[in-house]
Amino acid sequence: MLRAQFEEELEKLHNQFYAMGTEVLAQINKTVRAFVSHDRELAQEVIAGDEAVNNYELKLEKKSLEIIALQQPVANDLRTVITVLKASSDVERMGDHAQSIAQATIRMKGETRLKDVEEEISKMGRLVKHMVEDTMLAYIKGDEEKAREIAASDTKVDEMYEAIQALTIEQIKEQPEAIVAGKDYFQVLTYLERIGDYATNICEWVVFLKTGKIIEL
Repeated sequence: MLRAQFEEELEKLHNQFYAMGTEVLAQINKTVRAFVSHDRELAQEVIAGDEAVNNYELKLEKKSLEIIALQQPVANDLRTVITVLKASSDVERMGDHAQSIAQATIRMKGETRLKDVEEEISKMGRLVKHMVEDTMLAYIKGDEEKAREIAASDTKVDEMYEAIQALTIEQIKEQPEAIVAGKDYFQVLTYLERIGDYATNICEWVVFLKTGKIIEL
């Protein structure tokens, strides 16, 4: 394969990964909106959309392995393929967590809800969504410095996670009838926190792509 053709294949790989990330970003946005607005139909859309995310990962994995096996890329080219292969797995897990939040939305129908808690979860969801959005932009631009900055911002997600957990416990004490919903609040918080962790993982792969060093941010 000519060099120009090979570079075109790598560019397609980049673009497919970015498309996957964009799809998952939309899923995260939808699932948080569905949860805080109690929109079961929107939640069902998120659940149905998870198959598309899984298909993206399978195609990327197949293409990446084909390039490794058939083209035997070296140095920078190999880093590109490895980055897509590993980072796409992190994006797929984000999609799984978005689906889990949608399932919680459906499960909570008819349960006593805590408005203050849901407002805070909405804020955390927006923060996580922006983090994922910035991560994908850092990837497509190959912006190592931005990737490090985004990873550092994950502490804000962790702080919100702990603060909302405390708020939930406090409000359940005042409204014991909300204890069933409380279990799902804790799970949704965990899913959002983990999405932030996966965004950090992708930032680490961006650094690897630019430097060849595997680090923990």
